[in-house]
This record gives sequence, structure tokens and C-alpha cells, in this order.
Amino acid sequence: MSPQTQRVTVAGRTLSLSNLDKVLYPATGTTKADVLHYLARVAPALVAHAAHRPATRKRWPDGTGGQPFFQKNLDASTPSWVPRRTIRHRSSSNDYVLVDDLATLTWLGQTATLEIHVPQWQFGRTGTPLPPDRLVLDLDPGPGVGLPECAQVARWAREILQGMGLEPLPVTSGSKGIHLYAPLTGHGTLTSDDVSAVARELARHLATEHPDLVVADMKKSVRAGKVFIDWSQNNGAKTTIAPYSLRGRDRPTAAAPRTWAELDDPDLRHLTADEVADRYERDGDLLAPLLAGHLAQLEPTPERLATFTRLETYRAKRDPDRTPEPFDDGTGPAVTTDAPTFVVQEHHARRLHWDFRLEHDGVLVSWALPRGEPTDPGRNHLAVQTEDHPLAYGAFEGSIPAGEYGAGEVTLWDTGTYELEKWRDDEVIVTLHSERRGSRRLALIRTGGRGGDDENSWLIHRTKEQPHDARPTGPEPAADAPGPGPHPGPGAADDASGDAPPAPPPAGTTPGPAPRPMLATTASPGELSRLDSAEWAFEVKWDGFRAIAEIFPATDDDGPEVRLTSRSGRDLTATFPELAALADAVPAAELPLAVDGEIVALDPAGRPSFRRLQQRANLVRPREVEKARRTVGVDLVVFDVLRVAGVDVTDHPYDERRTILDRVLEPRRPVHVPAALDGTVAEASAESRRLGLEGLVAKRRRAPYTAGHRSRDWLKVKHVGGQECVVVGWRPLRAGTPTEDARSVGGLLLAVPDGGGLRYVGRVGTGLSDRERRELATRFAADEVPDAPVPGVPRPDAVGARWVRPATVVEVVHAGWTGDEPGEGSLRHTVWRGLRPDKDPSAVVVEDAGVAPPATD
Repeated sequence: MSPQTQRVTVAGRTLSLSNLDKVLYPATGTTKADVLHYLARVAPALVAHAAHRPATRKRWPDGTGGQPFFQKNLDASTPSWVPRRTIRHRSSSNDYVLVDDLATLTWLGQTATLEIHVPQWQFGRTGTPLPPDRLVLDLDPGPGVGLPECAQVARWAREILQGMGLEPLPVTSGSKGIHLYAPLTGHGTLTSDDVSAVARELARHLATEHPDLVVADMKKSVRAGKVFIDWSQNNGAKTTIAPYSLRGRDRPTAAAPRTWAELDDPDLRHLTADEVADRYERDGDLLAPLLAGHLAQLEPTPERLATFTRLETYRAKRDPDRTPEPFDDGTGPAVTTDAPTFVVQEHHARRLHWDFRLEHDGVLVSWALPRGEPTDPGRNHLAVQTEDHPLAYGAFEGSIPAGEYGAGEVTLWDTGTYELEKWRDDEVIVTLHSERRGSRRLALIRTGGRGGDDENSWLIHRTKEQPHDARPTGPEPAADAPGPGPHPGPGAADDASGDAPPAPPPAGTTPGPAPRPMLATTASPGELSRLDSAEWAFEVKWDGFRAIAEIFPATDDDGPEVRLTSRSGRDLTATFPELAALADAVPAAELPLAVDGEIVALDPAGRPSFRRLQQRANLVRPREVEKARRTVGVDLVVFDVLRVAGVDVTDHPYDERRTILDRVLEPRRPVHVPAALDGTVAEASAESRRLGLEGLVAKRRRAPYTAGHRSRDWLKVKHVGGQECVVVGWRPLRAGTPTEDARSVGGLLLAVPDGGGLRYVGRVGTGLSDRERRELATRFAADEVPDAPVPGVPRPDAVGARWVRPATVVEVVHAGWTGDEPGEGSLRHTVWRGLRPDKDPSAVVVEDAGVAPPATD
């Protein structure tokens, strides 16, 4: 390997990076290393908008002063791990790269790929092209006109698109003109030809209405002094530069999402790569609402495909009108859990047995275990493979009526996730991970021949090699023993493990009202920058639901009890059952214990996602919770301790409480105890941004924990503008028109507390999915009131409004306030983030201190 080559690991992939000092933009001296740094900074957004789309690459091996070339097909030098899909053309087939992760994006930068062009459609999970999920208009200025004229045409196009129920988002292309994108939510039946036809008619209409400035004709000879609306990029075979992609110009510009307010600037210009990255780190992805388009597509997931093929036997044996067993396919949102799931169900049918099921290829592959799991590696048990079951069966408990297939009582004996080591037609090896019964490594071996009478005969074997955290095995159960594995259930030998009976709980452990959390005060970036790390500790601000978690000593055989309480006092225990794992992280001698933390849902990159967490909110029914858990898991981030062994420690200084927390809690997923960030406030802020987190919290080291109070001993700053608001009304979709749809929310009318009352601060409609619009309309139907609960609502917002009792808290992100000071006037350019069921309207405060700028030393 040459001295100029570096081997690096990116997102778990090993790459060789060479010639990092090679200049790719001679006019500015921008090197390949600079290009790779830019791609890393904007990767979350660029990948989100380019993912699962066949990418056409434009490469400049000799820099932008040399000859570029387009590349579609992957060549022999492409790493095997680069995701790809094949498109068969009339005379050939091309293997296209899919820009699905940071590692692939880094590899593209290494190959001097500066421009990434993608179509307006994605591949589905099965490789089938999906319908287009966005409409695009390319506003291309001809000779004699520039960006200001493109901006004017964009405003005209926006009016028409809004009238069609679409909300366009502008992007300066980084080359000449402006791209307008509109997410196609709820339009999954449209083809690329359909969308092209709509875009063509829109372009022709504008050309007719504004002939002095707009042209829709492809002929270049008629474009002088006019803006050409290129509608053809909606064709399924056409591509558009990906948002955030670099451009191969003299200077390193990039395709930059912009606000509509920016388009009013007469000095509007294209942005450099550094400017685009700085804006993204400061403001977040302004193009985020565009992602709602592909999230709304009803693509054929493996689970849904399995419903029509692998579940035929399951359905044929059952009558949905006679049995409570699930008949849906258990599918959920596109995002999946980190690991596949397993379930063991105790089945008191004609003969007692245990049903062992592994999630695989969209179904639960199932075996009946007459004697349960083996507990001795020297003795195997029979396993009889049965029909595949739907994923929803993993949460099933109930009574199957007499006379029906499998009649009897079904209860959950164990459930969790597993690591797959091997899956063949004749052998399956897995390591199970269970909160209830620990980890264990099992092998299933087919003993019957394929196609024969005994083809469903298998053996299940407990291997000699076991995970380090495997629990001790118990005695081999009898054929009629009530528990199939190493931890017998009630009725087995109670003292089999040799453990002494649990001691009675100490006095004073009866659960009372949960403590209320300490609250942080919003600080200005300037105030935060003056803090001394010798007096203040700096932690990241987590984007989730705040919760007080309490653990009470065991009072029966079920072990310690964990209770989760939201900031508003709501019990969250049933909603997030996996966080009962907190009890395993604390020694019994330290109970009862109370800690403060945040419930988060992590995205595939490991960052907290508030939108993902919304899929788990407000669920309490076990079946609904279990179904949601299969698609969105949650973690608990613990950052403070209030009570240890029943002793209140809130009067201890912050540093002492952190020392106590580290001593009493041994974190293991889903429980985390992240350390404070090292260094100065600037270094801490930079690290928080690098990790893609919501903001920064500064905590005074010598301060106690003041439960239930907002204190200036804790100061917070967000990296992007966010505001919690109280909903005071809503406008139906297309309010005031003949096609008004009162079953869906078009926009929410928002207010914040002000001087003992409420002050109107604007509305939000951007970012809401179709499902959310319908659910919110249903939610507010029971809260309607005849008059506006807040004064000063502008007439355009009040027309057609439905007023509601101010009881619901939501969160939005925004581009600032209209007043002279932060927090004054109305919110600018709001985008929906989600409901805040953990917040009470009385707790809403105006986040009036602005947002943190990029940190500098």
C-alpha cells in the first residue's frame, strides 16, 4: 500500500482512500479530502434523498479542469458490499449503485464522483421499481436571465401546485437554475408517465399565462430571455441532481435546499459546499418534508408478500370468524428492528407442548416442541416443524375454542430477539436474547428427508458453547413439566437453582407518586459560550420522551417492578415494556431506586428520531404495543439519580450524583448511561453536532437536583429552532374550497402561553403525513369548542377553522420569529415534528433564545 493510501472503516466497511491531497477543484484548491469531508457532513440528508434510487454518477478523475464522464454500470473494481440493483434496458442490463449509506457515499467520493443523479422513484425491498414518490420541475434560465427570474417562476408554480394539494420545496441546483420538488403522499397509483403529463400541463399553462418569461418548449432556440420549465425529468428514465450533491463546476457548489423567504432575495445565488454543510448542521434538512413521499408508498414488503404465499397453509386451517388468532400479516412501517424476533408460546392443546417460532423472511417459522427446549447439551429434544405463522402471532395469547385447529390455551413463555448464525434447509443455529429468560445458543437439525413422510422431523439441541451472559441451566423437565427450558415455571422444583427465597422487601417501598423531573432553562448561544467547564458539565440533549424510572424491590416471584412516569405524570410503563430491563442493571441492595432519563427511538444511524418514537406513543394494549415493538424499539438514556436504596440523594451536587449513578447502574442495552462530553463548551457543542443530536445541556457541577422546578442550574440550547405549542384550532384540508375535506387536517393553529393566557403564533401544515392528518382530525372531534380560545388569529388563518379546547401539545421546527426579538411575533416556516403526549399545556414555554451556531474554538 502506497504511503498516500489510507485504510479507514466507515459504517462498518473498510475502504482504501488514496490521493487525498489531489486537487479536484483547481479554482479553489479543493482536494479530494475536502470533498470527502463535505460528504460526511451532509451524509444523513444526502443519503435520505438518494437512497434506494439507481444512481448515475458523473466523475472527474482529473478534477473539474479535466474531462468528466457519466457512469451507470458498476465495474469489477466496485466493492462487493456496495448496494446495487439491475435495470434491464432494451439491448443491455446495467447494475446501478444505490447510495444507501455513508460507506457507499465515501466510496463514491474516493472515485472522484462529484455529481450524483437519481430518478424520482425508488426500488422496493424486492427490487421492484415503485411508483414515483415526488414531482420535480427543473427551472432552467436561458441566456439573459438568472436565479431571480427562476424564483419568480417558482412562486407562480407554487400557487398552482398548492391548489393541487401539493406543497413544493425549492432547491438551488448549484449549477444554473432552481428545482422544485413536491412529495407525492397518497398518490401511490400514479405512474411516471402520469406525473410527467401533469408536470407538462403545468409548464404549458405557465408558458401561456406568462409568455414573456416562461417557455415549456424543448427547443433551445426559443429560450433566450426566458425560463424553461423542464417537466421531462419526471420520466422514469430521466434523472435529476440529488439534493446536497456537489456540482462539477469551477467552484465546489452544491444543490442546496432553500426557504421560500430566501427566494425573495434579489441577490439570490448558488451556495458553496461549505455553506450548504454549515446550513444543514445549523438548520437541519429543509427538504425533510419531501421524504414523506416515499414513506407513503405501499410497497410490497416481504411480510406482505409472505401473506399471500407462505401463509396459505396457516389461513386454510383457521376460520377468522371462529378463532381469535391473528389473520393480518403483522406488517408495519418500512423501518425494521435491529434484530429478528423469536417467541416461545406455551400451548395447552390436546397435549401440552411449546411452540418455538423464529422471524425469518417475513413470517414466523415454527416448530412444536413436545418437551420444550433442552437444558442439557447431552440430550436433544424432538422438534416438529409446523406451518409458518404471521408475525402478529408473536404477541398472541388467548383461548382457541374447542373444535378449532389447535384448540386450547396459548400463553407467552418467552420472547425476544436472536442472532442468526446459520439458516439452511437442514440446519438452523441461533443465539436467543431474552429479558425474561436470558441468552442461550440453540441448534435445530432436520432428521427427516425432504419430501418424505417425516420431512418435518427435527431435533433441537442446546450447544456446549453458550454466550457469556447465559443463565445457569436447570434440571431436565419431565414430559409434563410446566416449563420448557432452564428456568421452570410455577409447579417445577422451586429450589432447583439453589437460590434462596427472596428476602421480604424493605419497609417504605410501596410505590407512591413519582418524583417530578428537574427542568432546564433555555439559554442564548452567547450565554452558553461563556460557561467554564470547571464549573459546568456538558451533556447532549436527547430527542425523546422525558421519564422518571423507578425500580421497586421484588414482592413476589416476578422480580423487581419497574415504573416509568412522564414529565406530566402519565404512567408509561405499559407503553414501553422492554425498559423493564432496567431492573437487571441494578443490584437488589440498591432498591428502591429512582433515576431521570429520556426514552428514545434510534434510527438506523443510531441517532434519536422523534418521528420514529411517535409510532410508540399512546399505545397501552399489549397486542398493539408488541406489534409496534417489532418495528420500533426504544432505549432509555439515564443521566441522573434521585433515590438510592430508598434514600433521597437530590441534595447532592451534580458530580456526586453522577458518581453514584455510575456505581449503582450497570448499563446494557436498552439502558444507557452516557458520560458527559469532554472539553470546552465549544468542543462539546461540536461533538453533539457531529453525532447529529438535538442540542446541548449545561449542568452546574455544584448544584443539587431541584425536582419539579425549572432552574438556571441547567441550561439548554438546541442546534435547530424548535418550539412546543398548544393547538387551539385546525383547518380542514383545502379549507374554504368546494373540495374541502373535513376528515383530514390541512393545518394546525398554534399558540404559546403568554402572561397567564395564550398568544397565537401561527400554523403548521408542512410535514404531516396523510395518516397523521386523519388521526388528528379524529382526535380533535371530541375537543371542539364554538369560539376561538385565543385572540388575534388573522382572518386568513381563521377562515374555515375548527376551534378546539387548548389541551394538546405539539412540537414544530421553524426558521425563527417575525418579531424584533426572538420569541416575539409569529413562527416562520414551521414544519411538523409530532405530538408531545408527555407534555402538559401549562408546561409549554417560549424557546426564545435562538439556536446554537456551529461551535468554534
